[in-house]
Order: sequence, then structure tokens, then C-alpha cells
Amino acid sequence: MDWINAIIQGILLGGLYALFAAGLSLIFGVMRLVNIAHGDLIVLAAYVALVVVQATGLHPLASALLVVPIMAVIGYALQRFLLNPTIGKDLLPPLLVTFGISVLLQNGLLLGFTADSRRLPAGALETASFDVFSGLTIGVLPLLMFVVSILVIFGLDRIFFHTSLGRAFRATSDDGEVAQLMMIDRRHIFGMAMALSLGVVAIAGIFLAIRTNFDPSSGPTRLIFGFEAVIIGGLGNLWGTLAGGIVLGVAQAIGAQISPGWQILAGHIVFFIVLAFSPRGLFPKMD
Repeated sequence: MDWINAIIQGILLGGLYALFAAGLSLIFGVMRLVNIAHGDLIVLAAYVALVVVQATGLHPLASALLVVPIMAVIGYALQRFLLNPTIGKDLLPPLLVTFGISVLLQNGLLLGFTADSRRLPAGALETASFDVFSGLTIGVLPLLMFVVSILVIFGLDRIFFHTSLGRAFRATSDDGEVAQLMMIDRRHIFGMAMALSLGVVAIAGIFLAIRTNFDPSSGPTRLIFGFEAVIIGGLGNLWGTLAGGIVLGVAQAIGAQISPGWQILAGHIVFFIVLAFSPRGLFPKMD
């Protein structure tokens, strides 16, 4: 029963990792851009949620009504004014710019909020749970994170494949120059993609802030988890990202069951095994 419980908790944890990874996967799929600042943007969203909750008294989950549009606007502005001028055939300039954004965010948050770790109190939601049957208990918060991750990825999938904006995303991704000839403004489309990505980041940041402590230096770890989930699932595959998050979460849960020191290491080992035997991931995007 302990092993079954560990696997189920790992699956639910995979929902949070999928939220970390979904925006990263979307940006790579549209722009072929690896966003080094992605983890720090998740932490920024957590701090924005903290400020919103303190200023308005909203429940942390309700703060998403403000945090999501705030982060979306930040994403659009970052893309239009900082990243768009660097995007081209050379992958190095945007990579360096996102690295610079990461450094600025970490130091800016350190200056504004100090190095003290914070947490977003959510009341009874943090500890609420229910018994499935004797010996198996599921927390409401992990289950909520998993359900939200499915809904978010379903929403992204619908946008990507069933809307005019999604058609513009796909056209720009397939051939940006031809899309430009078809009167599609690549700069605006890339900005919308980053806005959508940071909207998802906002949700991930809120759940991160409720689930665990965070501080200005927490970003790189979240980036690693998100990047591993993307690679395991398959680059550019949104549903594969969910599967990758689940695989990573289960690996960590099984590692923790063996020994607490194995929790993070087990996830890294699974990542390297997948990378070695299937470099395009378990569910690679079909060209």
C-alpha cells in the first residue's frame, strides 16, 4: 500500500511539473526558443500572487483573476521589446537574452523581497484530504493541481488546433517567412505566444506558492523540472508534456520511497535514461 500511495502521489505531483513545463513547451513549439528565464518567471508569478493577496485579501486561487493577466502582459512586453529583435536563425542571441532576464529577475526579487523564503497561505486547502480506501489518502491540493494541469493543457491544445490564433502559431512555426507573406505579423504572434505561456506560468506560480516555500533563487530548480518534463514527454507535444511531468513525478516519488536522498536524483536518472534511448522524448511531436 505504501508503494501504491507513493505512485499516486507522484502522478499528482506530475500535474504541477506539467504546469511548469507547458509554457516552456508552447514557446519551443512556436518559436524554437529555449527560455532560460522560465523558472524565474514562475517565481515572479508567485511573488506577484503574494503581493495581490496581501493587497486585496483575495484567496490565493482567486488571485489568478489578476495574476494571469498581469503575467500575460509582462510576457507580451518581454517578447515584443526584448526577445523579438534577437530571434533569427542563430539560437544563441535569444538564449543569452533569456539568461540575462533570469539574472535580472533573481537580483530584482532579492532586492525587493530579500532572501527570506515566503509561502502563500491557503487555509484548510493546504491540509485537506480524503480517504479513497483504507491506507490510501489523497490531498485535495495535489488533486486540484493535477485536474487544473489537464484543463490547462486541454485549453492550450484547443487554442493551438481549433482557433485562428492557433493556426497563426502553427503557420509561423512551420515557416515564418511564408507566414509573413500571408500577412501574419510574426512579432505580434510571438508576443501572443509568450503572453499565453506566461498566463500558464502564473497558474504554476500560484500553485508553487501554496504548495511550498519559495525565494528569489528558486527559479533554476523549477526550470530543471519543467525542462525535464518537456524532454521526457517530447519537445513541442503538449499532452506529452503532461505525460513527462507524470513520469518525472512518479520517479521522484518512488525514489523518495526508497530513500529521501533519492527523491530528486531518481527523477534526474529517469531523465537521462530517456534522453539516452529516445532523445526526442517518449511522445515526440510528429512533423
